[in-house]
Amino acid sequence: MSAPSDRSPMDRTPKLLLAEAAKVLALRLRDAGHETYFAGGCVRDLLLGIEPADFDIATSATPDDVARVYPKARGVGESFGVMLVRESGHTIEVATFREDLEYHDGRRPSEVRFSTAALDVSRRDFTINGLFMDPETRRVVDFLAGQGERDLRDKLIRAIGDPEARIDEDRLRMLRAVRFAARFGFTIEPRTARAIEIHATALRSVSPERVGEELRTMLRHPSRAQGAALLEQFGLDTATLGSHLRCVASRRLAMLQPTEPSIFTTALAAWLLDRGDAEGTVVDRVQVAQLRTRLVLSNAEILALDAALAVREQLLTQWDALGVAMRCRTIASLGFEEALQILRAEQPELADRLRRTADKLLPTRALPKPLVDGDLLISRGLLPGKAFKELLHRAMDAQLEGSIATAEEGLKLLFPS
Repeated sequence: MSAPSDRSPMDRTPKLLLAEAAKVLALRLRDAGHETYFAGGCVRDLLLGIEPADFDIATSATPDDVARVYPKARGVGESFGVMLVRESGHTIEVATFREDLEYHDGRRPSEVRFSTAALDVSRRDFTINGLFMDPETRRVVDFLAGQGERDLRDKLIRAIGDPEARIDEDRLRMLRAVRFAARFGFTIEPRTARAIEIHATALRSVSPERVGEELRTMLRHPSRAQGAALLEQFGLDTATLGSHLRCVASRRLAMLQPTEPSIFTTALAAWLLDRGDAEGTVVDRVQVAQLRTRLVLSNAEILALDAALAVREQLLTQWDALGVAMRCRTIASLGFEEALQILRAEQPELADRLRRTADKLLPTRALPKPLVDGDLLISRGLLPGKAFKELLHRAMDAQLEGSIATAEEGLKLLFPS
C-alpha cells in the first residue's frame, strides 16, 4: 500500500507522480537482479482505466535485499516480507513473493514462506486481484492461465482456487467480494457466491474492527446501496448489523449524495431507516448503541449517527412549531445537514423548503458571536452556574430573534432594573 507524504525540507529528490515513483522503485529492484512486478489492486485499476490510489510491488527480493537497495526502508511486517520504501516523495509497500502456510484464526496465516511469483498469486483472494504487471512495459502477467484477465473482462468476482478454502483462510474476504462487486458493478460468480452464503455466519469470528473498516469503505462509496443489498442477499448483514433482512428497498441509501466527512454515519443512518421500514420498526438509541460494539464505532461516529437520526425526527415532527431561535439552534446543531440529506430521499420538497429556510436564517450553519457572553456576565458580578447558562441562553435567543442588536440591549433585557 502506498500514499503520498510530505518531504523534509532537506529532501531534494524531485517529486514524481505516484505511478512514476513506483516504476522507479520497481526498476531499481529489477536492476539489482530481483524479479519485480506491480501487483494486485493497482494492476486491476489500471486495466479498468482507474487511477490507482496506491501501488503495491511484489518481488523476489527479501526484506534484507530490499534494505540493501534502499537502506532507509522500514519493515512493517518483515516476517511476512513487507517493507515500506520511500521513493521520490512517496512511501510504497514492497512485499516479497510468498506462500501462506496454515491459518488458525480465520484472518491471517500463522506462518509464511518466501516463494515464487506464481505461488504468491495462488494465495491471493480473487482472480481480478491476482494480476501482475511489468513495471516498464505495462505488459500484464497472469499466472492464473488468463483467468484473471477473462474475469476482469467478463466483470466477475471469482475466488482464486477453491472459494471455500479462500474464505476459510480469511473470512473478511466475504465482505471484500461484496465491496468489489458493488464498486465495479461486477457479478460474484456462482461458486464464490455459494461459498459466501455457506460461510456467512462465520463472519462473526472476524474482529469487529476489521468488519467496521470494511463497512466504512463500502458505505463511503457511491455504490453503497448495491453493497448493502449484497450484504443482505448473502446474509452478511447479521454479522454487521445484528439481524438478517433480505431484499430491503434501500431508497434512502441509494439517493444519498457522496459528501464527506460524515457520509459514513449518514449512510449508516439511512440504511438503518430503510431496514426499519422493512421490519416495521423504529430505529432507537439502543440499536445505535449496539453498533458501537459490532462495528467499533468511535465516540464521534456514535454522536454523529445519533444526531442525524434525532434531528431528522425533529425536522419531520416539530419544525413547524419551532420559533426562530430554536430553528436557528437546530440548523447549527450536529446532524442538521446529514438529516437534510436523508430527508431529500424521503420528502424532497420538504428538504428543499428546510434548506431554503436554513439558508435565510443561518447561511453559515453556525450561531453568531454572542452579544452577551460569559465575560460580560462575570463583569456584572455573576458566577458560572445553572442560572448563568440560562441567562446566556436567553440572551442568545433574543439575539437570534432580532430582539436585541447590542450588548447593552442584551443587558437591559436580562437586568431590566
